[in-house]
Amino acid sequence: MIGIVGYGGYLPRLRLSRRAVVEANAWYAPGLLGKGRGTRALANWDEDSLTMAVAAARDLLGPADDRSHVRHVLLASTTLPFADRLNAGVLCEALTLADDVQAMDLGGSQRVALSAVAQGLALVKAEGADSTACALVAAADSRQTRPASAQELDYGDGAAALMLGSQGVIAEYLGAGALTVDFVDHYRQAGEDIDYHWEERWVRDEGIGKLMPRAVASALAQAGVGAAQIDHFIFPSTFQKMDQQLARACGVRAEAVADAMADGVGDTGAPHALLMLARVLACATPGQLVLVAQFGSGAQALVFRVTEAIARFRPSVGVDGWLARGAEERNYTKFLSFKDQLRLERGMRGEQDRKTALSTAYRHKAAILGLVAGRCSVTGQVHFPPSRISYDQGKPLQDTQVPHKLADRQGTVLSWSAESLSFHRAPPHHYGQVDFDGGGRILMEFTDVAKGDIASGTRVEMSFRIKDLDELRGYTRYFWKAVPVRGTDASEPKAGD
Repeated sequence: MIGIVGYGGYLPRLRLSRRAVVEANAWYAPGLLGKGRGTRALANWDEDSLTMAVAAARDLLGPADDRSHVRHVLLASTTLPFADRLNAGVLCEALTLADDVQAMDLGGSQRVALSAVAQGLALVKAEGADSTACALVAAADSRQTRPASAQELDYGDGAAALMLGSQGVIAEYLGAGALTVDFVDHYRQAGEDIDYHWEERWVRDEGIGKLMPRAVASALAQAGVGAAQIDHFIFPSTFQKMDQQLARACGVRAEAVADAMADGVGDTGAPHALLMLARVLACATPGQLVLVAQFGSGAQALVFRVTEAIARFRPSVGVDGWLARGAEERNYTKFLSFKDQLRLERGMRGEQDRKTALSTAYRHKAAILGLVAGRCSVTGQVHFPPSRISYDQGKPLQDTQVPHKLADRQGTVLSWSAESLSFHRAPPHHYGQVDFDGGGRILMEFTDVAKGDIASGTRVEMSFRIKDLDELRGYTRYFWKAVPVRGTDASEPKAGD
């Protein structure tokens, strides 16, 4: 038996009000009024496909220190930040995976996440039935749209992750079907930022309507399952009721169609089928059959059967947890700025050369990308950044530090500041000293916060984010930031408490 052994997801905290978008563009595009309901997920300025993929993978992996079972990493996206750098390699560093992991980037189609799952299953099968080796599939997208377009309202940002293996399988893989057809429903030329879309009726009738049923039928035949037996039918689409029409055409019961989260999240692109799957698995019961399908340069579908082991796995937050953490954003110009479609005045303080010393970044990659500190094996003191020298009460020690991971540890705000004098993409700029549980203190930036969210004593957790954008050289630098712990068990003191 091979299949899914874990799942996770991620949605940014910000949810852009569609009403705000419609109202801002009413002078130009009054026809968008009918799309002005609900919200769409909006990545913060310091989030991109890579940081969201890290967040989804961490939601899956949890705080486990031993991740040696992850032997393959596949990162699927159509909006990866680097065209000639292994984005999956950055993902591996952020997750502190071993450097002998086989990692690869995949793109080129909206169904690339399902293609990555199929490839990951093949890798797991090749490892052998008794192997504990797993394949991590992470998918994320943060797509650009043209202002006052339907896509600006339909799209959303997000990520999902699956762990595939042969031990502790929670959803057994039964079969798949795939078609590779150069049917162009939309495209984005190399060097361009925004998709060009073809006419909706053509895409519905000639594309989805004819290609998807063939892929679904092939998957069901290989799985030995009848369409009417499917309990959860997953098909993301920005076309209203297209999932229900496809289910009917394939012989799947209407009640099996999974919620696409269109009203609150929007279509997140390549990861959306896996994001929906992660949400379905959180409530699925043993024996249920799940069919997940996606359209793009052809069609792809996979069938899984939920096992008794489903109750033994839970993600750290889960898709519903991320949904509950959302905060509505009604500022349309903030959305445009975060999407780099509105260049605001930065002042002289924003005129800085942000060149990255690549050699230094490489030497300290574990500390920078993995947030790995050093813990003195003699005194127990935690030092960040780690170094060869430990200094405690006037007694310097040399070469006594061992790696000490901080990314999965929470901390407490010791002191903080919020200032608007220096340039920041989301003012005011929040930063302060964070004391980590188990030792260690770092001066950190805070993100996903509004005025009053940070105070001395606020509990925070770590999030992998964009640190700086070197626009002169086209380079993105990453580091970790602190976000308030949000949830029923979290203490969230506000300013003045």
